[in-house]
Amino acid sequence: MSGGQGGSHSLAFRVMRLCRPSFQIDHPLRCDPFDLMLGEDFFDDDLQSPTALSSLLAEDDQSKEKETYWRRFELENPLDAMGLSGLLVLPQTFGAIYLGETFCSYVSVGNHSNYEVRDVVIKAEMQTERQRLVLSDTSKSPVESIRAGGRYDFIIEHDIKELGAHTLVCMAVYTDADGERKHLPQFFKFVVANPLSVRTKVRSVKESTFLEACIENHTKSHLYMDQVQFEPVQPWTATALSDDGDNSEVDSKIRDIFKAPDLIRANGGIRNYLYQLRQPSVDSRLLEVEGSNSLGKIQLTWRTNLGEPGRLQTLQILGNSIPHKEVDLQIVQLPPHIILERPFLVQARLRNHTEKRIGPLEISLSQEDEHGGKRAIVVHGLWTLVVPQLEAFGTTEFNLSLIATSFGVQKISGIVVYDLREKRLYDSLASVEVFVNPE
Repeated sequence: MSGGQGGSHSLAFRVMRLCRPSFQIDHPLRCDPFDLMLGEDFFDDDLQSPTALSSLLAEDDQSKEKETYWRRFELENPLDAMGLSGLLVLPQTFGAIYLGETFCSYVSVGNHSNYEVRDVVIKAEMQTERQRLVLSDTSKSPVESIRAGGRYDFIIEHDIKELGAHTLVCMAVYTDADGERKHLPQFFKFVVANPLSVRTKVRSVKESTFLEACIENHTKSHLYMDQVQFEPVQPWTATALSDDGDNSEVDSKIRDIFKAPDLIRANGGIRNYLYQLRQPSVDSRLLEVEGSNSLGKIQLTWRTNLGEPGRLQTLQILGNSIPHKEVDLQIVQLPPHIILERPFLVQARLRNHTEKRIGPLEISLSQEDEHGGKRAIVVHGLWTLVVPQLEAFGTTEFNLSLIATSFGVQKISGIVVYDLREKRLYDSLASVEVFVNPE
């Protein structure tokens, strides 16, 4: 590939992208003469004479000896139907360049004049919308001379990490035959596209969080995924889930060593991956205090049809938003049976998520619900309970005596936490449904 240049110069740049070659296809449409003369149902008829087929084969063998040009579309071998000649073709243009690939090019500086040029300084830069990177620079050790008809060659490499327009700038400063110092810039422009897209879904089920990643191929060639690995942040741990029924430890190690790549077909092919995320219960409170809901990143590595590698890493994947609570009140244990108009005990847990000591705290239950009616489950005994001070990140558990005044499915709600010292309301208990037996 060559770039535009102005003025008269002795030197000129030529750039060829160094990537994996492609297969040469010759005459992809070939046929067997028997299909044309006899049809596909020739062998379906049991009445056909074997001698007739033998005579046809004999005649065909004799005609093949002629090696005439008109037989060039016949199938000499079953593999000829693929149209593969066994030859490989080097890239003729820059072609499609995708994010995550390594851009490698062979740059040649040729002297097309009849005179020798001296003191040649060659520089190659990659320019994007955000940055400019020097890929090659001979300023400290210039090329002494390039003879007439000669050339100077070198190879450059650059990891593609940005989308959009890229410009390879090749510059040469040299002294021509007249002793004049000349400056030659040439520009080679190309656009980087996104090879794939990653869509994620996060679902929480009890103590586990499930992450589903859907990867779609936007290229014109198949992608063979060598690695699709989720890298969780602390304190999360991740386990990849698959539909493989054999989960023995020995077979699992063998599959890790001899793992076949996952195929994602060209032009919109899709493949899904599922991960189960867990976090230790000890550190879950710290995650809530920080208010962070980052789960981690997905590391992707792949190869194309002829082994061209690529690598990408997603941005931080966010889970369900975690509310910032200074004080949290939860019911941790309920009796197995609740009977109408009989007192029962529930065990509650109060947790301090702040870095300071708080309290004393008052636990109370309002007699009326949000609509002004009487609650079906009320406190049996004192309407308020005072909890002493809670240390930073401290936890305390206590029992509440309640009684149900109506049977059926009822809600335990309206329990609030009030700071007596700071005169502020912290948190209210989330509604918990229970079933009340009539007797």
